[in-house]
Amino acid sequence: MTSRFSLVALAVFAALATGTARADEYGDVDGLLGAGRLAEANQKADQFLSVKPKDARMRFLKGLVLSEQGKSNDAIAVFVKLTEDHPELPEPHNNLAVLYSKQGQYDQARRSLEAAIRTNPSYATAYENLGDVYAKLASQAYSRALQIDGSSTAKVSPKLAMIRDLFSPMTRSEPPVAVAAKPAPAPAPVVAAAPKPAAAPAPAPAPAPAPAPVAATPPAPAAAAKPASAPAPAATPAPATASEDAKDVQTAALAWAAAWARKDMDAYFASYTPDFNGGKTRAAWEAERRARITGKRSITVTLSDFDIRVQGDKAVLQARQAYSADALKVSSRKRLDLVRVSGRWLIQKESTGS
Repeated sequence: MTSRFSLVALAVFAALATGTARADEYGDVDGLLGAGRLAEANQKADQFLSVKPKDARMRFLKGLVLSEQGKSNDAIAVFVKLTEDHPELPEPHNNLAVLYSKQGQYDQARRSLEAAIRTNPSYATAYENLGDVYAKLASQAYSRALQIDGSSTAKVSPKLAMIRDLFSPMTRSEPPVAVAAKPAPAPAPVVAAAPKPAAAPAPAPAPAPAPAPVAATPPAPAAAAKPASAPAPAATPAPATASEDAKDVQTAALAWAAAWARKDMDAYFASYTPDFNGGKTRAAWEAERRARITGKRSITVTLSDFDIRVQGDKAVLQARQAYSADALKVSSRKRLDLVRVSGRWLIQKESTGS
C-alpha cells in the first residue's frame, strides 16, 4: 500500500511564531525535513521542545519527521496528543488518517478524517482523502464478498495527502461539477413538439376549402391587428449588458466545471488566470490538481443556485456545488472571483465554504 505525501503552502503565523528567532527555528527544521536530513531535523526539534514542550507547531513538525523516518507509531502518538490538546485543528486528524491508512487501519482513518471535517466543514483535503479511504473500504468489502484473495485489493491504493504545516491557508478548487446538470439546453427537445404531422390529417377532407373563404369574410379584426405593431419598440434590449455579462460569467463557470468533470486538464487550467497558483508555485499546483483529478475513475459536479455580481471587468460568482468522485459526495457553497481578460472570464480566486 502506497501513500502520497503532498506539501501544502507553508506560512508563518503570528499565533504560533512570535519573533524572528522562533520562526527561524521552525524554518530550520522544515528545511532539514525537506532536504531529507531527518536525523538533524529530529535533533533540532527535540532541542526546541525541551525548552517549549507545549509548542504546537514544533510538535507538528516532529510528527512529520517521525513519519518520514518510518516511525509511524511514534508519529501517531504525537498527532493523537495534538488532537487532544488542540481539538480545533483539523491537520493532525488528517495526518493521523494518512498514517492509519498506511497500516491498513481504514476504519480508523475514516474516523480521523470525519473528525477533521467536523472541525472544519470546508476542509477540502480531508474530503478528498476521505474519498480515497472510502474507495479502499469498498474494495475490501467487495473482495470479502467474492472471497477473493486479499492480494487483489491492492488494485485500489489510496493516495492520501499529508498536510505539512499547521493552520495552512486553505485553497479550494477541489473540489471541488458535472455541469451537465445545470445547462438548461434540455428544453431544446421541445422543438420535437412538431404537431404539424397532426395537421396533415386535416387536409384529408376535401370540403375544407369551402369554409376557408368563409373565414376570410371577417376583415373587421384586421383593425385589431394594428395594435399588435405596438410591442415592436419593446424589442430593443440595448441596456441588457449587465445581464449579458452575468450570463457570460455563468457560462465560463459551467465550462470550467465541465472540463473538470471530463478530466480535460488543458481546458481546466485555461479557465484560470496565468498567475493563479493555489498558494503554491503554478507548477506545483497544476501537478497536484492533475494527480487528484485524473486519479479519479469518474467525477460529477453540478453548479446551481447562482448569485452573480459583475462590476466592470471583475465578477463574483457564488453557487451551490454538488461534487462526487467515486464513493465521495460533497455539497458545499463555491465562490469564484473572476476577471475579464481579452474578452474571456477567468478564475482569479477560488474558495469553498459550508
